[in-house]
Amino acid sequence: MSISSLSKLSELSTVSVSPQAPPEHAVILLASGLSKRLGQPKQLLTIDTQPLLEVMTQRALATSPKAVMLVVPESHSIIHPLAETLAAQYDVINPVFNPYPEQGMAYSLNLGIDVLNKKVAQGLSVKRVVIMGVDQILLDTAHLHQLLVSHEQSVQVVHTIGDNPVDNNSPAMNKNLADSKVVASGYGRSYKDLPELSSNKAAKPNTNITGLPITIDYELLTRWQPTLTGDKGLRDLIRSLDDRQLHVIDNIKLSLDIDTPDQLSFAQQQGWLDC
Repeated sequence: MSISSLSKLSELSTVSVSPQAPPEHAVILLASGLSKRLGQPKQLLTIDTQPLLEVMTQRALATSPKAVMLVVPESHSIIHPLAETLAAQYDVINPVFNPYPEQGMAYSLNLGIDVLNKKVAQGLSVKRVVIMGVDQILLDTAHLHQLLVSHEQSVQVVHTIGDNPVDNNSPAMNKNLADSKVVASGYGRSYKDLPELSSNKAAKPNTNITGLPITIDYELLTRWQPTLTGDKGLRDLIRSLDDRQLHVIDNIKLSLDIDTPDQLSFAQQQGWLDC
């Protein structure tokens, strides 16, 4: 992996990370996609020889969750036992085996919520839930932490590119976030802009997508669960929230996920995934 490439990218999105401990939370890691467009299981792509499923699970674990629902395809001969191995290593991991991954993200999310609901019924205390995918390879624990603590405090979000900070601490941004039911991630559509943004200090990243990873009030998630269908159910529900209920933290690095051979080749060329 190219350390210089990663260090340049770290300049693209800098947030004031509070030392505040995150609230009691669980993680639902959605990793049961069939990777049809990619042509190979994205869960088994590697970073420094480590399977992506394991890498992203470890990043989730670094937030100190009460439980991790690891949703994977039931029938895959490698991914299934890998999930079981991770669960054997970490008590908080609960493998969730999806028998119908072709049903889409909302079905996978429902399976994860069902297992979480059972854990809560057994006494697990959870206030927030992190929902994340497995293929945003530049997602780091610092961003997950900021998603978790932002709803409880007023934060200053400053995006920096090189030495040029852009202060987004407007009155609207600097509001009290205590009532934010969802804290989502903001990023752009074009992952190919990432190298240019790292070298052009005057560039301003375009963040026109609101999506995963998110944190959400557990109570709200349970109310939303019956309406989650297809691949866009969660996205549409997030868009229905007003400014008081939704807060967005921009992170241009999340523009890259691995869905297609072109995206895979790009990430490998940058040294972010093993060849």
